[in-house]
Amino acid sequence: MNLRLLDRKYLGRQEEPDDFIVGDSGGSYVTDTRGRTYIDFMTGWCVGNLGWGNTEIRAAARKYEGPEYVYPGHLYRPWAELAELLARITPGKLSVSYRTTGGTESVDGALQMAMAYTGRGKFVSIEDSYHGNSIATMSIGASGNRKKFKNLLPHCQKIKPPLDGKALGKVKTLLEKRDVAAFIMEPVICNLGAMVPDEEFVRGVRALCTRYGTLFIADEVATGFGRTGKLFACEHFGLEPDVLCMAKAITGGYGAMGAVITTPAIAKAIKEDFGLYSTYGWHPRAVAVALANLRYLMRHRAQLLRNTTQLGDYFLTRLPGMRFKGKADIRGKGFAIGIEVDDERYASRVGDKCRKNGLLVSAEENVLMIFPALNIARETAERGLDIFEQAL
Repeated sequence: MNLRLLDRKYLGRQEEPDDFIVGDSGGSYVTDTRGRTYIDFMTGWCVGNLGWGNTEIRAAARKYEGPEYVYPGHLYRPWAELAELLARITPGKLSVSYRTTGGTESVDGALQMAMAYTGRGKFVSIEDSYHGNSIATMSIGASGNRKKFKNLLPHCQKIKPPLDGKALGKVKTLLEKRDVAAFIMEPVICNLGAMVPDEEFVRGVRALCTRYGTLFIADEVATGFGRTGKLFACEHFGLEPDVLCMAKAITGGYGAMGAVITTPAIAKAIKEDFGLYSTYGWHPRAVAVALANLRYLMRHRAQLLRNTTQLGDYFLTRLPGMRFKGKADIRGKGFAIGIEVDDERYASRVGDKCRKNGLLVSAEENVLMIFPALNIARETAERGLDIFEQAL
């Protein structure tokens, strides 16, 4: 049967897939089944931060000879080693990790953690943000979800951008009632076109959370592990969250994994009420590649973050000089770059034309997103931007 017909019959999708059949990948390139190579400015939407086919990570996957599975109640040294590494590289006092299989599970667990710790049931998030696909994570996402799903969690309030001093005042009004369990946001909001909040807003919310006993949850599922030019996007604001959610680039695409990390004080306080049981959380094979991925990232940290910052600045300098159809709002940090245009159909056409000409970018609604690998070569980045500019 034709692949598209097979896909349509047996795979549930919201939209039709792209006219693109993946064959292989390597570095900053993806190859289709006809042998045509495309520059990858998506990296799986912030998954392949080190590009594709890293020899060290692949070797770790091939050489793995441990147990097929580890029951969550048992001791397993690589779990402790990975948790220790995450404690070392995350900001502030974060040091106790809970195992998950991906971003949705990480955020869902963080919300549970906040309720268990505070005894409260309300949440505050950013309007139109995205934090996952479970009932809980959709509840703190875009308010439009409530039109389709009538029984989402109640008591979830949203702050509308722009995220500035005025928005900070609205947060204060919500938190001063002392009934909000957690405030949650991406430090750089990828799903809103790499929106960068004002530093006054982020620092102010952190202070308000501390004052009113609300936990600050940083969703770094997409922004973590170097994506924005810092190891974690929190670092751009000097932010020390109470809870931090991770996934996507934690294995570089070599396995399904996530984590939610918190402080020793919070972990101790909720120990009897919170376990976050995950059958496949931190599967031993995924842990092997995660350790290889993160150790490589840390050994090459300075070079990778420098490349991300310097080339990210090049992107953000060159893009405003391009001739878009209508207004284009260009924003971002490092290699989390968004271009918001006036017309959803125009964004879709640009994405399609890029792909036809050998470049993969994300085009969702009226936003074009660019997420290159942290180690992309300047020549490849320039050639990709040439294709992008021609597609406008």
